[in-house]
Amino acid sequence: MNLRPLSMQSLMKSKYPLTLLTLSLISALLWECSFSSDQDCQVLNIYDGDTMTVQCQSSEKIKVRLYCIDSPEMQQAPWGKQARDHLRSITGSQVQLVAVEKDRYGRTVGELYQGSTNLNLQQVQAGQAAVYRQYCKKDQYFQAENQAKNARQGIWSTSGPHQAPWQWRKDNK
Repeated sequence: MNLRPLSMQSLMKSKYPLTLLTLSLISALLWECSFSSDQDCQVLNIYDGDTMTVQCQSSEKIKVRLYCIDSPEMQQAPWGKQARDHLRSITGSQVQLVAVEKDRYGRTVGELYQGSTNLNLQQVQAGQAAVYRQYCKKDQYFQAENQAKNARQGIWSTSGPHQAPWQWRKDNK
């Protein structure tokens, strides 16, 4: 399906301009509804320190990749399990999802909140995740990572490949 935006000029040149305009508007509305940026959700599964599945009001299951962070992979023992267990310990049965974008795997990338607590940021503050510099635009994450490093918390307590999960994945394909 071609989702390129249609210009008004191309709509008017088409054989059925009103039909195309109507279809374009309906498509845009459906996209917005399927990618609502602020939803209350039930937590179904926490896979690792930066990925979970939730079920939101729309009743669809959504796989969520936590924005701005990258936690060690589960195969990076014991760091991956520690990151997952920490996320499980700070996450209740309900979260608020603030979607940011979709990633190349179709997952929703977003920030998760437990009340006013940003769970993504909590993972970084606890030293259970590194800031995913390539994708993060928020200074608060970088500040939290520096504090965790200085305090030698979690992944920052000893050096190694667990501190850069993106590099570990690249090296272990």
